[in-house]
Amino acid sequence: MAGIGASCSFLPSRSKLRTTWLQFETHPGRKVSGKSICRRNLKIRADVNYVNAEEAKNLIAVERYAVLDVRDNSQYNRAHIKSSYHVPLFIENQDNDLGTIIKRTVHNNFSGLFFGLPFTKQNPEFVQSVKSQFSPESKLLVVCQEGLRSAAAANKLEEAGFQNIACITSGLQTVKPG
Repeated sequence: MAGIGASCSFLPSRSKLRTTWLQFETHPGRKVSGKSICRRNLKIRADVNYVNAEEAKNLIAVERYAVLDVRDNSQYNRAHIKSSYHVPLFIENQDNDLGTIIKRTVHNNFSGLFFGLPFTKQNPEFVQSVKSQFSPESKLLVVCQEGLRSAAAANKLEEAGFQNIACITSGLQTVKPG
């Protein structure tokens, strides 16, 4: 008979848009000579620091954060920060299975072709591509156009073990040149 499992997670504490998570987990273990053994894990997850455009400039200039641009290729090619690294969170979906064909047709009929937006899917090699360029201890400022993709990318990187991550809350659209 397996031991009893318990899991306890504390909600994130927020201070100046900084998030820290503490998780305590107890998992059922195996029995050794009639006694149940439980395994306990204590994890402190990394912080994601949400900053405005001015704070981001400071992170780059003073704290030497590397800029990771997660926008798609067309947005990146239109304009980007000179010293940024480009790893798109979403890539163009070229799959030809029935479900994808239907989704692509709906996408193109409603807005995709009119606005020139490609039909995309999540980049399955995103985390691996970032890991090939940066160590988990690297300081990364993750950016996108409006701040949504960068927050999703920061979450993926945090789950992959990256510890020093920052995001611009409103994306590159709020950054003034200079």
